[in-house]
Amino acid sequence: MNDITIATHNGNFHADDVFSIAALKSIYPSFKLIRTRNLEVIGKADIVIDVGGEYDPEAGRFDHHQRGGAGERENGIPYSSFGLIWQKYGLQICQGNQDVANAVDAGLVSTIDAIDCGHVEGVSTGISLSQTISMFNPTWQEESHFDRCFDEAVDFALRVLTRFIASADGGISAKEIVAKAIDNAEDPRIIVLEKYTPWKRTVHALSAEALYMIYPSQTGQWRIQTVPVEPGSFEDRKPLPKPWAGLSDKALKEVTGIDDAMFCHNGLFIAGAESFESTMKMASIALQ
Repeated sequence: MNDITIATHNGNFHADDVFSIAALKSIYPSFKLIRTRNLEVIGKADIVIDVGGEYDPEAGRFDHHQRGGAGERENGIPYSSFGLIWQKYGLQICQGNQDVANAVDAGLVSTIDAIDCGHVEGVSTGISLSQTISMFNPTWQEESHFDRCFDEAVDFALRVLTRFIASADGGISAKEIVAKAIDNAEDPRIIVLEKYTPWKRTVHALSAEALYMIYPSQTGQWRIQTVPVEPGSFEDRKPLPKPWAGLSDKALKEVTGIDDAMFCHNGLFIAGAESFESTMKMASIALQ
C-alpha cells in the first residue's frame, strides 16, 4: 500500500510532526504528503498527523491538540503526534523487537513528546533535538519554502531515528553478551570480552565484584579497562597501579615486567598490551 495520502499541518513545523513523517517513511516507501489545514482535504487523507483534532489509530488519526489531549505515559509525559505514531507503528519499525521499540521510546520519542507538550520536568536543558528540528524552519529573513524545508527536516530526522534504533538494538544485544561473559568469568573481578561490546550498564547492573574488563582493540591488541564505581563516574572501583601512570613502551615494560606492554593512561583507567596473555598479567598485577 504505497499510494496512501498522509496529511499534516502546513506552516511552521516541529519535531513531533517531522519525526512522525520520518517514522512512516520506514513503513511506506512512497506516499503523497499534503501539508494543509483545510479540513476537507484532511478528512480525505488516509493518515492524519498533528492536525484535525482527533485521535483514532484505527482510523489513521493522530492528533493530540484536542481538548483532553490523547493520553499520557505512566510517568506523566503526554503523547504528541510522534508518540501516538510510535505506539501504533514503533514495533513494526523495529522489526518486531519490543525491547528496541521501548528503548527508542524512552530515549527519543518520549523526550520529543515532553518538549512538544510543555512537560519540561526531567528534560535536559541546552539545545535539544526538538530545537534542532525547529531550526530547519526558514527564518523571517529567508525566502525558503516551508514544504521544502520540511522535507529536509524529515530526511535529517529519518537518519536520527535510524541511528537511535541501531543504537538501541546494539545496546540490547550487548547486554546478553556481557551477561554471559560475567557468568563465564574464571575470576569475577576480571571480565573477558571476546569482542569489544558496550559493557558498563550491564556490569553495574549484574556484578558488584567486577574490577577490570579485558577486550581486544580494533587494531588487534588487547586492553584492560577499569570499572567505574557507577555509570558516568570518573572514580574507579580499583584503579590500575600508580607506577604505571602515563608510561608507554619501554618504560612501561620495565615497570610491569611485561615484554609487550604498550601504554597506560595517566588517569589509570585503561592500559594495553600486544597479547591477551600479557593483558591478563596486567590484570593479575593490578589486583595485588
